[in-house]
Amino acid sequence: MALSTAELSLIEQRVTNDGPSTGAAYLLWFFLWFVSAHRFYLGRPGTAVLQILSYFIVIGFVWILIDAFLIPGMIREKRNEIRQQISLQMGGDQRLVGTEGGLPA
Repeated sequence: MALSTAELSLIEQRVTNDGPSTGAAYLLWFFLWFVSAHRFYLGRPGTAVLQILSYFIVIGFVWILIDAFLIPGMIREKRNEIRQQISLQMGGDQRLVGTEGGLPA
């Protein structure tokens, strides 16, 4: 069953409200990089712990710089997860909400 425009609009509103903030992610990255707070915030605790442990062998410092470019993609993935969860709760077709903006791929 396909979702109506009103239901898709509701999903996007909830994704905006419940999803991670780009600004907050970058602030956490900038100020709390040493505890990988941005990765915990974006729901990636496993890689956050690996990143913290890798600081002891210097690779983590390179990884933290690379994260500056990866944060937008991580936010997109998290928002798509939220979008799919809401769609499934509403009983809709999850294929319609697999892309940014809730439009078909």
